Amino acid sequence: MTLREDVEQIVKKSIQAVLPDEAVRKALTGRKFGRGKLYMVSVGKAGWQMAKTAADILGDRLEAGLVVTKYGHVKGDIPRTKCFEAGHPVPDENSFLAAQAALAQAEKAGAEDEVVFLLSGGGSALFEKPLLSGEELRDITEQLLACGADIVEMNTIRKRLSAVKGGRFALACEPARVFSIVLSDILGDPLDMIASGPAYPDASTCEEAVRIAEKYRLHLTDEAWALLKKETPKTLSNVETQITGSVSGLCRAAARVCGEIGYEPVILTDRLSCEAREAGRFMGAIAKTWQHTEKSLAFLAGGETVVRLSGKGKGGRNQELALAAAREIAGLTGTAVFSFGSDGTDGPTDAAGGYCDGHTAEALAAAGVSIYDVLQDNDSYHALKRTGGLLVTGATGTNVNDVAVALIRR
Repeated sequence: MTLREDVEQIVKKSIQAVLPDEAVRKALTGRKFGRGKLYMVSVGKAGWQMAKTAADILGDRLEAGLVVTKYGHVKGDIPRTKCFEAGHPVPDENSFLAAQAALAQAEKAGAEDEVVFLLSGGGSALFEKPLLSGEELRDITEQLLACGADIVEMNTIRKRLSAVKGGRFALACEPARVFSIVLSDILGDPLDMIASGPAYPDASTCEEAVRIAEKYRLHLTDEAWALLKKETPKTLSNVETQITGSVSGLCRAAARVCGEIGYEPVILTDRLSCEAREAGRFMGAIAKTWQHTEKSLAFLAGGETVVRLSGKGKGGRNQELALAAAREIAGLTGTAVFSFGSDGTDGPTDAAGGYCDGHTAEALAAAGVSIYDVLQDNDSYHALKRTGGLLVTGATGTNVNDVAVALIRR
């Protein structure tokens, strides 16, 4: 196989290994529910996939269900379940409609009833009932995305502006019990931050929220400032939570595939957290350091990088990471750096991530494209498209962060 074919195989098999079906099945099979009614709410990029598995297991026990996921992620009907598609990474009117429908369903649940709550990344935008105007919430979200705030900082702010985040959805389900199954997309698996923790007590404080808003000089109304200073629920008595998957599992899966096709894998970290272009330079530097190896090597770094917006181009963090690596590995033989998001969508694009090899920088230069200028304009998508460097998987049905890989083939 070619180097690019190796990459395609690593991406495909790694994602297959972390699909949530088996994890949800394991969490629900044999579980004893009470005699009351069973309701289901599934929120996030993996929302449809998780809900489909849960509905198949619960069968006739399921009274009613609701799914809210990203546009293009609903793959068919689910019995007794209403499916919504909504905006991501910025909430839209469908985000608000879906959350209101979930709250209306929660109101029907009594003391003998239970709510199976399936949660995956992306829920912060997809599942929302704002405590201020929808227009202002979207503006604040866009400010947070543009300034380079990490996901924990973003969610510390967003949960205070919402009637369903920071444990408030679980409160709305009372007196019913909530069994929450969580697919983690945040490093370290902080349950109060995944999708802004709709069914988990909030560990962050008002003081932290205010400091974040001041750090990034967010433009907020007096109403928004007042909400940041209002505390969120710190205890919940009606919730049981189980984590089903995370980026560490994705790293192990990718390493296993690398080993199967002839590379010696090295997991550098499963907590990569920095600017995407810096991560790309780092992965490229790793590849340069090991150029004289006599064996095929794969260096893996899992996590989630951020992009600081300075231009108006099109791209995502994984594509920007790959493009930044292209200059580092220019001219190297048998060498590639690629990065992909497990959900199959990198930023507002149809690509899961990006790929570069020792020929990418030369090809772009020949086409009159400056990598530096492209990165300044955040236009990695179009640059990589020119060189065949886009990794496209389509919506995968899971969401456990990203993996970047430096491959050296000998």
